[in-house]
This record gives sequence, C-alpha cells and structure tokens, in this order.
Amino acid sequence: MTTHVSAVTDGTTRVFTWEEDARIEVRNLGGEIVIEANAAGLKTLAGHLLTLAQDGTPDGAHLHLEESNGLEEGSASLVLERCDDE
Repeated sequence: MTTHVSAVTDGTTRVFTWEEDARIEVRNLGGEIVIEANAAGLKTLAGHLLTLAQDGTPDGAHLHLEESNGLEEGSASLVLERCDDE
C-alpha cells in the first residue's frame, strides 16, 4: 500500500508519496548526518525532493519527517525545504 499526503503552500497543492514498505532512518552522529533507507525508502525520499522541485512550488515550501511521520523509531527529525535564494 502506498501512502499519499497532500500539502498546500501558498494555494499550491503538492502530494508527497511514501512507497510501500519504505524504511528511512536518520541518525545524527555529531559531525555528520546519516540517512539510511531501503530501496523503497530511497525512492520515497527521491519523490519528496522531486515534489519540492516542481515548477510553481514556492520558496520555503517544506516537509517535516519525524518518527511519527515517515521515519523509523529513534530517528533524528529531518526537514526537506526548498530555498531558491542564492
């Protein structure tokens, strides 16, 4: 089963999709962040990034990933955010 979540930013609706059996874990090792995922989890993250990269997605649009929202238990929180400022 695939899970879809819709988010509206500045009147623009974006759909974020989680692949079936996706597993994503984020660990903060102090000097580096490790994102560990199975194939479905990597496809899910790639899809999230492509969604944020779509034309018409406003600067500042973002997605919070946490234990209770798509990440494995014990994971550090992760925010994917579009920033078009140079």
